[in-house]
Amino acid sequence: MSLLERLGRPNQRNIQVRIFASLSVEQVDESYQEIKLKIHHRIVEDMTPEEQRILSAKQQDALEVEHIIDSYVQKVMDENPFAIPRGERSRVVSDLRDEMLGLGPIEGLLKDETVTEVMVNGPKQIFVERMGKLMLTDICFHDDEHLMNIIERILSPLGRRIDESSPLVDARLSDGSRVNIIIPPLSLVGPALTIRKFSKKPLTFDKLISFGTMDRRMARFLQACVNAKINILVSGGTGSGKTTTLNALSSFIPSNERIITIEDAAELRLQQPHVVTLESRPPNIEGKGEITIRDLVRNALRMRPDRIVVGEVRSGEALDMLQAMNTGHDGSLTTAHANSPRDALSRLETMVLMAGFDLPVKAIREQISSAIDLILHQSRIRDGSRKVTHITEVQHLEGDTITTQDLFYYQMTGVDENGKAVGRFVSTGLLPGFMEKFQVNGIEMPEEMFNNAADDGGMF
Repeated sequence: MSLLERLGRPNQRNIQVRIFASLSVEQVDESYQEIKLKIHHRIVEDMTPEEQRILSAKQQDALEVEHIIDSYVQKVMDENPFAIPRGERSRVVSDLRDEMLGLGPIEGLLKDETVTEVMVNGPKQIFVERMGKLMLTDICFHDDEHLMNIIERILSPLGRRIDESSPLVDARLSDGSRVNIIIPPLSLVGPALTIRKFSKKPLTFDKLISFGTMDRRMARFLQACVNAKINILVSGGTGSGKTTTLNALSSFIPSNERIITIEDAAELRLQQPHVVTLESRPPNIEGKGEITIRDLVRNALRMRPDRIVVGEVRSGEALDMLQAMNTGHDGSLTTAHANSPRDALSRLETMVLMAGFDLPVKAIREQISSAIDLILHQSRIRDGSRKVTHITEVQHLEGDTITTQDLFYYQMTGVDENGKAVGRFVSTGLLPGFMEKFQVNGIEMPEEMFNNAADDGGMF
């Protein structure tokens, strides 16, 4: 006999209360999932044509939907008075609404503005990232089938599929959030789902300064660099905030310029009036129709861009991006995964080789040194915060080595009693070699900006 049936006998209240009180947390959760599943099946089996119309409408009325679900909850309660504790009724209605119209158990996490990433490791283990820290939630799916139903709900509007023959997918939700899905046999813990949430309000430099990502002087310098059409590479590890910083940098591009953005999943939110957004396309079910970042970079060169912004270079498109920067498309911006500014240069070299051309290493390094002017390196440090740890100028090729010099860096001095990093942003006192570009573009850049005693107040 199921727990639901045992708790459903109206003439055994005292026995039911004792049974419920003696249950473990896992048993109570199992009971709740069982009750929710029973009501869900009841709705699907018994709903009227009018209720079907309301639930299947493209624009559902939240109150009407909740009223329908509530009426079926009441029916189950009438038949099993002690099946649902009074305090749980609103939770059941809310969860079923998310189950039928949203993404089930994780719908609430997607609505929670403090959550930046949701990681589902099989049906029983769901982690979130808050303030840069990973936390295990008390939310779970009923089983693998339940999780797969939600995955299908994510993919079906996108015209994508996932099965044993195609067991991994990268996609984007309607709100712009990035989704990665991988299922058995590749995942040994069951279906795994990772959602990086899309920020509805892009972070400005004011916010980045208030979060301690950089200081005002660095922000003013970067604004001047964008206005002076300096080619900038934003590097960093996974989750270090590269795309957020790239978005903030792009906000400084003048509104009278034509901007082409190229991404795997469109995340950039440029506010300028003349922006063309391009997004790559994966192959279809037959393995055809793929449009890569590299294809889009090549095509962008024929679209008369003033600036090209590539969300991330990962492969052979790095060569096309470097050539674009070297052929009059100054002020271009992009990101790349790397552990340091020097590592970013090595990664670019490797990516150019992936383009399939047998180029001499020295020729590749000449391309890199002449195309990239500045590397902004960002890291997520131990306390979960993001910091711009280096702003490094790429100078020129000396022999077979690309020379660089740090202009600003983050100096960590310790950790406070709350585990927060303590440190400061420091200027090396060196002037960038592209100072004349500021003069040519009419950008004021006093040399005192690079003095640690300089006032960092101003426009931010």
